[in-house]
Amino acid sequence: MIKPSNNHNKEHLINEVLEAVRDIQIKFQAEDDEEKEWLLKNSPNSEVQELVQEMTVTMLHVLDAIGTLEPVNGITISKQFGFSKGTVSKITKRLVQKNIILPEYLPDNKKEVLFRMTELGQGIYRLHQAMHQQIDLGANRFLQRYTEDELQFLVHALRDTAHTSWFHSEKDSPSMVTSEGGPYPDEASNDNDNENAEAVTINEEMNEIMGMLHTLNSRDLKKAKAVLEDVFFTEYKD
Repeated sequence: MIKPSNNHNKEHLINEVLEAVRDIQIKFQAEDDEEKEWLLKNSPNSEVQELVQEMTVTMLHVLDAIGTLEPVNGITISKQFGFSKGTVSKITKRLVQKNIILPEYLPDNKKEVLFRMTELGQGIYRLHQAMHQQIDLGANRFLQRYTEDELQFLVHALRDTAHTSWFHSEKDSPSMVTSEGGPYPDEASNDNDNENAEAVTINEEMNEIMGMLHTLNSRDLKKAKAVLEDVFFTEYKD
């Protein structure tokens, strides 16, 4: 049986964990600005600096894909790096317009386009790679402070988190109450059946998406975040 004092300490620690998670979320939200600042500060010349200032995170990651696989077509970029075909098409068009990449048409297949980096694109690509090397070194130095047992616990906790929903199922959650403090009447439940079913479906899909995201490394997570921002939250002007 857990002693009340021990239970109180555990609840206190859980609250501290949740506060730390919120702090990490805020840090990640600010990270893109830090990366852009590093890229601008370390740009080899003013031309690269000007282009980096205009580029989105997704543009940088698509350029990374081209730099890694060139010459490469849009379908391969989409499959290998998880970008949608529409995103690849939109981003490669913008990169071509800015003379960062060049399209190549095959003599026997005019429909297939291969992409290569220009000299300017190579400069941005090398700069972006150098930034990720700095991030990897910083992450490694940070994790060196922990013992092997602590690192094993972190791996275990993070993997558990990746495959666990933090939302209670309906049977485990407290009863819903009205503003007067009493339970919702039974007759209202039928009106909410469709909404509940939709909520369960959405929750299942969210859990599936979260499970997939948590299998990615930090670089691929940044790509996933960038794709979401560009596809769903960015307005493009022709």
